[in-house]
Amino acid sequence: MTYVIAQPCVDIKDKACIEECPVDCIYEGPRKLYIHPDECVDCGACEPVCPVEAVFYESDLPDSLRDYRTADREVFVELGSPGSSRNHPVLAADHAVVDAKPLSSNA
Repeated sequence: MTYVIAQPCVDIKDKACIEECPVDCIYEGPRKLYIHPDECVDCGACEPVCPVEAVFYESDLPDSLRDYRTADREVFVELGSPGSSRNHPVLAADHAVVDAKPLSSNA
């Protein structure tokens, strides 16, 4: 199991979770942050600092947000596991689940 960043993060990207993550497993996409499932150590440090409550333990994701578990996994298929998000550039693209969401006025 791992943590997942879901829809409330789309077009918000507060980044408090990035600052709190002790293993640097949270990567920035153009519209959303993503937790690398193979790098996350399940410490939970990211969850309480998220101001929009977008971080969920994988098994606690509401049914309406289950697609974000897939998004957080599949966005790393081509990238692999760099081992750390520190000094990693913004991902080239978001997952299709995120791209399908209308652009928020918060962006």
